[in-house]
Amino acid sequence: MLRFTKMHGIGNDYLYVDGFTETLPQDLPALAIRMSRQHFGCGSDGLILILPSEKADFRMRMFNNDGSESEMCGNGIRCVAAYCHDRGLTDRTEFDIESGGQLKHMVLHLNPRGRTESVRVDMGEPVTDGLRIPSVFAGDPVVMQPLTALSQTWPVTLVSMGNPHAVTFVPDPATAPVTTVGPVLERDPAFPNKCNIEFVHVIDRTHIEMRVWERGAGETLACGTGACASMAASVLNGLIDRRAEVSLRGGKLTIEWSEKDNLIYMTGPATFVYDGVWLMDD
Repeated sequence: MLRFTKMHGIGNDYLYVDGFTETLPQDLPALAIRMSRQHFGCGSDGLILILPSEKADFRMRMFNNDGSESEMCGNGIRCVAAYCHDRGLTDRTEFDIESGGQLKHMVLHLNPRGRTESVRVDMGEPVTDGLRIPSVFAGDPVVMQPLTALSQTWPVTLVSMGNPHAVTFVPDPATAPVTTVGPVLERDPAFPNKCNIEFVHVIDRTHIEMRVWERGAGETLACGTGACASMAASVLNGLIDRRAEVSLRGGKLTIEWSEKDNLIYMTGPATFVYDGVWLMDD
């Protein structure tokens, strides 16, 4: 048996396993696929493990629902922070979590009952060098680079937030071809490690809206790193200010790209759904 907790960050839902207390199977990708399946499993965007770290207070490993492992998940790391505090792994409201070899600093805001209401995450500096995204495009930044999908040209701006993102601007995300163009651009030969694809509309200087096709998961209701990348791409194109509200299908995040330290800060909720027990296969 494997105890787990389902949580979501504005609809981006994962199954969380406490690696301090649970014995994990060797084949974690297969476990992520089985547990995440709609109808036949728990139904989620993937599996996230909460583990000890030699570099930080905690370590996060994140597997998409297709079994692939990703370096970072912005909504997921907020939920890890809330879990660690609210389930008594720490009593501090500021601590660090390691993900993909990088350290992210958490600041928790508590409600009157002492439980996590929102989390502010230091998401680090955005990477805008095209070769480091990684992609085949040289340049820093790579802005409005044309790619072709389904016989149409899509200008993309590239940003890495620990994982690769390509942002394209559209008149209306609600009608954008996320589920058809998204998977084609995800696997474009320009991206050796595949790519997350964001479809963004700028409402005004402090507000954008977006939909996202996530590498390894498909369309999700929210993507924290995608929201940060979309905000950064909008700034790089001169479309918004350096602090903005990002509306996703599952809710809203506040993103700030600080001029003082060049770091991106993301603030948003982390919500518990239920606890469960997975009866593992032989």
